[in-house]
Amino acid sequence: MKLLDIAEVVSATGVRPSTLRYYEQIGLIASVARHGLRRQYEPQTLVQLQLINLGKTAGFALTDIAAMFGADGQPNLSRSALHARADQIERQIGELTSLKNAIRHVAECPAPTHMECPSFQRLLRLSAKSGQKRRPSRSSPASRLPGALGPGRRA
Repeated sequence: MKLLDIAEVVSATGVRPSTLRYYEQIGLIASVARHGLRRQYEPQTLVQLQLINLGKTAGFALTDIAAMFGADGQPNLSRSALHARADQIERQIGELTSLKNAIRHVAECPAPTHMECPSFQRLLRLSAKSGQKRRPSRSSPASRLPGALGPGRRA
């Protein structure tokens, strides 16, 4: 079996060497040898990195992603965790779709000012309520809703 040099892994995946070393440090991937000071990886590492990237894109934390690999480095995905994340993404899509529609309306509203637009007023009330109901994480789309226009800015 041909081992891949760290530079080959970087070239094939676009993942920076520092990130590869970090992933190795936290146990997501493993180098199997060294050629001089350069780490060597098995070809399956490319698949692991693709899965890590997919997990990150889906919003999983690295600790969650680490739990998705078995001791042999092969994927061992929790179907219930995947269903839960898919449900969460679906809720986010709904929130973002509503936000997009509201922003489009505000952008095209014929009212003299946005503060005179009933739909814009409703959007402001809803964003204030959603901010009071829960404290969303900084990465959540809903967390950006209350200050979407920025303080003191006119729509």
